[in-house]
Amino acid sequence: MIGPTLPNTTEAPRLSLSGTRVLVTGASGFLGSHLVQRLRSAGAEIYALSRSPRESSERHLQWLSADLGDWRATSELLATTRPDLVFHFGGFVTATPDIGAVRPTFESLLGSTVNLLTAATELGCRRVILPGSMMEPPATAVDVTPMSPYMTAKWAASTYARMFHALYRTPVVIVRPSMTYGPGQPRTRLVPHVLAELLRGEAPKMSSGKMEADWTYIDDMTDGIVAAALAPGVDGLTIDLGTGHITTAREVVELVVELLGTSIRPVFGALPDRPGERSHAADTRTARERLGWTAATSLREGLRRTIEWFQTVSGTLASRSPK
Repeated sequence: MIGPTLPNTTEAPRLSLSGTRVLVTGASGFLGSHLVQRLRSAGAEIYALSRSPRESSERHLQWLSADLGDWRATSELLATTRPDLVFHFGGFVTATPDIGAVRPTFESLLGSTVNLLTAATELGCRRVILPGSMMEPPATAVDVTPMSPYMTAKWAASTYARMFHALYRTPVVIVRPSMTYGPGQPRTRLVPHVLAELLRGEAPKMSSGKMEADWTYIDDMTDGIVAAALAPGVDGLTIDLGTGHITTAREVVELVVELLGTSIRPVFGALPDRPGERSHAADTRTARERLGWTAATSLREGLRRTIEWFQTVSGTLASRSPK
């Protein structure tokens, strides 16, 4: 099983990766699962890593499980798969500042990245794609304190990646995805949470909705990530992937309500805002000039496709429920 079927809702550029060996960590997650589908459509030989073992009857897709926080396991994984391209999208994701998040984020984000970069450097591969975060302080920042264990681990992992490239010429590219949304996103995230509540006939309880982000549709994002893996002469770069435009969470939610055509209104201000949130629009110049990539899907169109998929899946699940 490879999880729910995700639609190919945009006409991706024709691409052939036939015979290319690709390792994708976090392959069962939101970004990872869409990336696997994108690479499958290009004919790649995919080794998909997830926390728990999975099965697949597909010829060019093999599911694996390994603890990347363990050096020996990581070294053996790369020696066995010998990937040409590595996409490292696994790790513990949380925005909580709680001390309980320190070790999980350190081990799954920073420790795994250092192990993977070391193994990839020793083995040799064409390129490693490492996701940074739009919430990271800029590379030139000196006296900045990250406000969560997750952000600290991501920032440190990006710093290690730059060091590996500078010292050992590791062919690593850091991509910084903006706020990505679309089919298959976990219901803990804003858009699917609001959709689930509205389709149940409930009014979603929201914070103020003042949070701002650069919202990018998932198909655009996966195309940008693949472009970063294949473009020549970009090793060592940090590249933002996004639309370059800021939209508030309230505007996104209100657009979802409009597209659904429902009379139900979310309750803004019912929940507290998350402290320390900052807005960042992607700097689109590098992606445009070095990758030939721009986000092509408008927010309205991306939300329309997401709603259509969500309604289809919800209807399918409802029809399978016992009467």
